[in-house]
Amino acid sequence: MSINLLNQFIESDAEKLSGTPVFRGTRVPIKNLFDYLEAGDNLEEFLDDFPTVTRTQVVGVLELYKTKILQEYEVAA
Repeated sequence: MSINLLNQFIESDAEKLSGTPVFRGTRVPIKNLFDYLEAGDNLEEFLDDFPTVTRTQVVGVLELYKTKILQEYEVAA
């Protein structure tokens, strides 16, 4: 996973939520997105509840994690 691409969408700063990974430029933890999806909520609901996060950021994070999972699966196979 490209560090530049990762840094485009995610940041972690000890001074911001004790270093919890958040969407860049916000205080919204990445984990919140996955909690919403796990609960059956859709992207629109997430974006409505967290207006500081953009659709581009959400799609970027999902693409990053998709790529990571697929790469790890290929190595394991």
